[in-house]
Amino acid sequence: MARYEGKNVVITGGSSGIGLTTAKLFCAEGARVLITGRSQSALDAAREELGENAIAVRSDAASLRTSMSWPTG
Repeated sequence: MARYEGKNVVITGGSSGIGLTTAKLFCAEGARVLITGRSQSALDAAREELGENAIAVRSDAASLRTSMSWPTG
């Protein structure tokens, strides 16, 4: 059993760099990961790379309005 199986993780800025690397590590340990970022094309590429346990949402984490639209449940 993976260490984070059944856990949910949100990573802002998860489409590249440290955020994407962190998302990969959590996915490898069984977590369901929601990544956010401002570039839809970068999010699409990251989501493809992360696999079926990842959700990618275009959002600016500095904006409360867009952050409130993140999926729940």
